[in-house]
Amino acid sequence: MSVYDIGRLCVKTMGREAGYRCVIVDIIDKNYLLIDGLKVRRRRVNYRHIEPITETIEIKKGASHEQVETAIKKAKLEKKMKEVISIPIK
Repeated sequence: MSVYDIGRLCVKTMGREAGYRCVIVDIIDKNYLLIDGLKVRRRRVNYRHIEPITETIEIKKGASHEQVETAIKKAKLEKKMKEVISIPIK
């Protein structure tokens, strides 16, 4: 069991979507993950550019955007997923 499991909620720390929460949809290889979210486009991202948080949702590997949205609503995390987190500059 890894920190970067399918269904794990994360916060993007780099790029234009920095500060938004996303969900890990698939593990591509040792460096890249497929993420999706309400305010985050579905894309491949380096694992170094996201920070995992404690929450998880129940989705299958490679779930569609609609399935991810449904799982977020079912877990009642809609409001939390739309909030922006301020990320300190390193």
